[in-house]
Formats: sequence, C-alpha cells, structure tokens
Amino acid sequence: MTTQVPVARQEHLAHVVFISAAAALGGFLFGYDSAVINGAVDGIKGHFGIGAGTTGLIVSAALLGSALGAAIAGKLADLKGRLIVMRLAATLFVVSSFGAMFPFADWELAFWRVISGVAIGMASMVSPAYIAEVAPPAYRGRLASFQQLAIVLGIAISQLVNFAIAALAGGNTRNHLVGIEAWQWMLGAAAVPAAIYLVFALVIPESPRYLVEDGKLDRARQVLSEVEGDVDLDARVREIQASLRLEHKPRLRDLRGPAMGLLPIVWVGIGLSVLQQFVGINVIFYYSASLWHSVGISQTNSLLISLSTSIINIVGTLIAIAFVDKIGRKPLALIGSVGMTLSLATMAWAFSAARKIGPNDVRLPHNEGLVALFTAHTYVLFFALSWGVVVWVMLGEIFPNKMRAAAMSVAVAAQWIANWLVTVTFPSLSQWSLSGAYVGYSIFAALSVIFVTRFLRETKGKKLEEMG
Repeated sequence: MTTQVPVARQEHLAHVVFISAAAALGGFLFGYDSAVINGAVDGIKGHFGIGAGTTGLIVSAALLGSALGAAIAGKLADLKGRLIVMRLAATLFVVSSFGAMFPFADWELAFWRVISGVAIGMASMVSPAYIAEVAPPAYRGRLASFQQLAIVLGIAISQLVNFAIAALAGGNTRNHLVGIEAWQWMLGAAAVPAAIYLVFALVIPESPRYLVEDGKLDRARQVLSEVEGDVDLDARVREIQASLRLEHKPRLRDLRGPAMGLLPIVWVGIGLSVLQQFVGINVIFYYSASLWHSVGISQTNSLLISLSTSIINIVGTLIAIAFVDKIGRKPLALIGSVGMTLSLATMAWAFSAARKIGPNDVRLPHNEGLVALFTAHTYVLFFALSWGVVVWVMLGEIFPNKMRAAAMSVAVAAQWIANWLVTVTFPSLSQWSLSGAYVGYSIFAALSVIFVTRFLRETKGKKLEEMG
C-alpha cells in the first residue's frame, strides 16, 4: 500500500516552483539554441554560398547531436545524478555558442551545431525527468509544463534577439556589427542564457529519488521536506526504497518486449515523440523567416512574423499549463490533433497558389498569403496548447520507475531523429512542392488523432510509483 502524500504547503510549493523553473532553463536553452538558427539561415547561405541541401544539413546538424545527447543522458543521470547532466549540458552550450559564432568553414559550423545539439539532447531528457521527481503529484502536470513553457520562451527570446540584431545591422543579416556579420552575433548570443543555466544548476538540490538510490538518505529527507512540506519523511523514504527494491539500474534491455522487440509502453513514448515532430512544428521555428522571405516578405518583416508566431506559442503553452491538470493530458492532445489537422490542410491549400516569378523567386497571391499567415498562427496555437506540453508531461510520467530513465532516453532520442528527418528534408521538399510538404504534415496530424484515441492512457493525478 502506498502512502498518500499531502499537497505541499504554500511555502514549500514556492520552493518547488523555483527549482522546477531553474531546471526548466534547460528547456529554455533547448528552445533558444534550436530556433536561433531561424534568423541566421539566410546569412549563413550567403556567407558560405551554399544551396538548399547543405543548408538543411547545417540547420539539422544540431538534431543529430541532440539524439546522441538524449541517448547518453539517461545512463549518465542514473550513474552520476541529474545535476551533473545539467551542468555538463550548460558547459557544452557555452562552448558551442562561441564556436558557432566564429566558424571558418561551413563544415565547422555544422560541427559546433552538433555539439550544441548534444547539450540540447541532454537537457531535453534530464529536465522533465528531474521536475517529475521533485514535484508533488497534485502539481506535477503544471510543474512539468514548465519545460515546454521554457522551450517556447527560449524560441520567442531567440526571435526577439534575432530581430533586434538584424534591425541594428540595417535589416540584413550579412551586414556587419562590431566587425562580424549579424548572423554570427545571433549564434553567439546563446552563450548568455547558457551561463545562467550553469549557475542555477550549481545551486538547486539533487533529485530525492536519486539521493535515496545513492544511499544519501539524510539529504533525501531534507530535499523531500523542502519540496513536499509536512509529510512523514521516513514513510516517504521507505516508499521510494520499496519502489527501488523492485527495480534495478535501468538498462536498454529492460525495454525489450513482444511488440516488435519493445514493450508497448515504450512504443507509446516513441509514438508521442515521433508524431510531435512529424506534424512539422519545427519547420515553423527553424525556417519560417526564410520561408516568408521566399514568398515575397522582406527579411525584417519575416523575422517580425517569426516573433509573432513565438508569442502565439507562449499563449498556447500558458493555456495548456492552466488546463493540463484540470481536464487531463488526453483531452488536450485530442483537441490539438484535430486543430492541427485542419490548420495544416488549410496551409497546404494556401501554398498551392504559390507561383514562381523568377528562378529563385516565389510569390503568394494576397488572399492566399493572408490565409497562410493566419493558419500558420492557428496551427502553432493548437500545437502549443496540446502536443507541445502534453508530450513532455507524459514522457516524464508514463514509464514505470524501473525503466523511466532508459525509456526516456529512447523516446527523446527518437524525437530528435524525427526532428532531424523533418528539418533536413524541408528545404528540398519546399523547392519541389511547398504545398506537398504541408499535405504530408497534415496527414501525420490526422494520424495523431487515431494515436491519441487508441493508445494514450490518462496519467492525471497519479503518483510516479503507481505507473506500471
């Protein structure tokens, strides 16, 4: 029988909010560093004289690193603790930001993008796992939502910084500021939030579940007292110990099962991750400035549209945070799936009206352009209020304790591989048929409706020890 954990008192909740927000800075860097390339794409293409294929490889290089970072983070987090992973990720962020700021060749820029991707992958795996382990059950959904809120804030701030840098450079990312081109400043600016993340990772406490597992029971009681308030600390430690006794160090072979080599719950996690990316959300955040510029909007206004999209993303995320613990994960995901399907299908129709007026120049008619802009924003809104938050919350919840870290690593690695596939193919797909690309994304959004209905199990209000 499990011990019922009372809701944390207000002062303890404030402490949990602080450490959850500090951990979620990893998500902020995830959003910032992955989206900052959006404003720099045109500058990079002009500086190195590269085409669509090479551009796609440079933009997506971080995603390959992210898959690697997510894959190794779970094992490292179990061996050395969650905080070690956060600190290593922050350090790699700082170093790679300066490296990407001063590349002497396109391949070197791609290399530094891979290194920053490793940091993104590590942070994207450890932050939701850490928050899930320190959060009281009654607030876990909202606190876990901090990860996605931080991601969208990182995206928005990166677009704001990009817009400001481009404006200071006279509206062209190839223009110089203090001796280097504007796009280089865009990439280098990521070092600032990375340094802040490192500072916070040095002061927040270790996960109580890791402390119990590591035999540091007094410290575990102290952290539990800080985050859960007036509870029977010995009973909570015994509860965690009882859960851990049924477990062993998570290993990839623990995920093996009868369903094509993996346990069904692992496939659910992979399905969540892959569908979140195959609906094409990061095309908006990686390529939107270049996309709008390509259909006749000025570079400065394209960056402004990207910023407005990021603001819509924040609004949708706040809506999700308000409702994820009230109406549940599954209803939110279903609402978002339907909304994304309709928005993406409408975008595909609008882009079908694009006409070439030169070898590298495309224009949308006025009415179709307005429809494309409007539905791009509604698409982002539906994604943000549903799959953007729900996936990260559920990945931190759905797996049993005995396999959580290993299963999280596999699911998040799958997410980054799917992200890479979408990102690396979009430049070439858009040259072939911009409308066709969005038809594909709308099909995956429709498939997500079926996936949610058939495979998702509600986790609202359950303790992690109850997952099985």
